[in-house]
Amino acid sequence: MTRRSAFGKTSIAFRLIAAVMLVELVSAALVIAVAWGFERHNHFRSFEVMLHGRADSVLGAVQDAEDVGDNVMLDLADLHVPPEDVYEVWDGRGHLLGRSPNWQGSAGMHAPDHNGFFRAKLRDHDYQLLFMRGTRIVDPGEPGGGHLRFVTILYGAPTERVWNAIYGAVEFYAAGMLLLVLMTGPLIAWVLHRGLEPLRQLASMAGRVSAHSWEFSPPASARETAELAPLTQALESALQRLERSFTQQRAFVSDAAHELKTAVAVVKSSLQLVGMRPRTPEEYQAGNERALADTERIEDLVAKMLVLARVESGAINATSAATSDLNQCVCTTVSQLETFATIREVAVAVHDLPATAWIVPLIPDDCALVVSNLLMNAIQHSPLHSQVEVRLRALDGSAEFTVQDCGDGIDPAALPHVFDRFYRGDPSRARATGGAGLGLAICKAAVEKAGGTITLASEPGRGTTATVRLPVSQR
Repeated sequence: MTRRSAFGKTSIAFRLIAAVMLVELVSAALVIAVAWGFERHNHFRSFEVMLHGRADSVLGAVQDAEDVGDNVMLDLADLHVPPEDVYEVWDGRGHLLGRSPNWQGSAGMHAPDHNGFFRAKLRDHDYQLLFMRGTRIVDPGEPGGGHLRFVTILYGAPTERVWNAIYGAVEFYAAGMLLLVLMTGPLIAWVLHRGLEPLRQLASMAGRVSAHSWEFSPPASARETAELAPLTQALESALQRLERSFTQQRAFVSDAAHELKTAVAVVKSSLQLVGMRPRTPEEYQAGNERALADTERIEDLVAKMLVLARVESGAINATSAATSDLNQCVCTTVSQLETFATIREVAVAVHDLPATAWIVPLIPDDCALVVSNLLMNAIQHSPLHSQVEVRLRALDGSAEFTVQDCGDGIDPAALPHVFDRFYRGDPSRARATGGAGLGLAICKAAVEKAGGTITLASEPGRGTTATVRLPVSQR
C-alpha cells in the first residue's frame, strides 16, 4: 500500500490505515499507563504489607530484660531479617534497644509523628520505611497482669526490587501491545484494501463515461455497501442528467442550425430572385422589404436563442435583484397587451389578483417574459370575440398563475412535446403566428430555474390552460 497514488494524492486507504494505527498506538499508550498505575499500586501495597509483617517480627523480638527495673531488651537470637533491610528499636523512655548493623541510625531523619510509611534515601538507595508504635507486657504472671511497656520501631527496606518488578510487568504489557500493533497493521491494511475494492470498481466504471459513451453500470458490491449506495445513486442520477443535457444541447445545436439555414436560404432566395433580371424600382423595393422581413425573423430567432441560453445558464442568486412582484408583473403585462388583444378582438379577464405583493424568485425580465409568452400564445390562438382568463392564487405556500383560452387546443399526441425547442407540432408553435418554437421552452427554463413548475393542459376544441407554480413570499 503506497502513501500516494500516481497523481500525487494521498490515498484513502493510507489515511484509514494511519488513523487506525494511530488509534491503536494511543490505546496501547493508555493501556501501558493504566498498567503502570495498577502494577505500582499492587506492588507497593504488597511491599507495605511485607514491611508491616517484618516490623511485627522485630516487635516480637522485644523481651523482658529480667532486671530490677522491669525493662525490655531486643533479643536478636531469633530475629532474622534480610541483610539489606534496616531497623531501629527504642523503648518508651527513648532508650535505644538496638538497630541493624548495616545502619548508622535515624539521626537527622524526619520521621512521622504517627504510625505510617515514608520514604528516604539511605546509603545512596531509595528505602521505604515504616514508623510503628507497639506495646509489650513484662512479667505477665504478676498480679495485675504484668507491666505494659511501649516500644517504637522504625523498619525499612529498599524499593529497588519493587520498581524492578513494576518495570518488568509494564515491559511485558508494552511488548504485548507492540506485538499486537505489528500483527494487526498488515491485517488492517489487507482488510481495508478488500473493503475499498467496491470504491475502486465504482471509480473505474465512472472513469469510462465520456461524451460519446454514457454507459454506467456500477458493480453490485457498490450498491450493496451502505456507504457507497448513496454515492452510486448520485453518480447515476448526475450522469443521467448530464446525458440528457448533452442530448438536448446536440439537438438544440442541430435544430438551431437547421432553423438558421432555412431562414438564411429564404433571404438568399429573395435576393437571388430580385437579381435574376432587371427590375423596376417598385419591384426592387418589394424584394428589399421581403428580405428585410426575413432578416427580422432571423434576428428574432437569434434573440430568442440568446434569451434561452441566458435563462438556462447559472443558478438564481439570493439577492433582491433576483426577485420580482408577480402580481405587479401580471397587471403590467396585461396592460401592455391590451391593444394587441383588442386588435385580435379577444378580451382578457383578470381574476383573483391579491391586494399585496407576491415576491417570486424570478428577475423582472424573466417574470415578464414568462407572463407575456403565455398570454401572447393564448391571445393568438383564441377565436374572435372569445375571452382569455388570467388567475393568480395562493396554493400550499406557492403562487399559482394560470392562463386559459378557448382556442382549438392541442393534439394529445403533441402535448408531451410542447416544451421542446423548435417544436411546432401544435397550433401554438405554427410558423403562421411567427413563432420559432422557443417561447414555451424559454418559459419552462425560467420557471424551473426559479424552483417552480409549468404545465399545459389542453382538450381539442375546448382550449388550453397554462399553469405556473412558483415559491412565493408576501411582503
